[in-house]
Amino acid sequence: MSLEAHIRELEARRQRLKEKIAELMAHPSVDDIEIARLKREKLHLKDEIARLKKEMGVA
Repeated sequence: MSLEAHIRELEARRQRLKEKIAELMAHPSVDDIEIARLKREKLHLKDEIARLKKEMGVA
């Protein structure tokens, strides 16, 4: 897999997490621990995407 394809896959995973977090937060019985875990995972993906883009020389 090329680096660009890997970045696109990470961005897609991050978008799915964002949507799942929004869906969970819309329900009255919110699992705060699960949401926190998903937010940490989303942040980790964001950091990884930024690192890979920097490695490629893309802003």
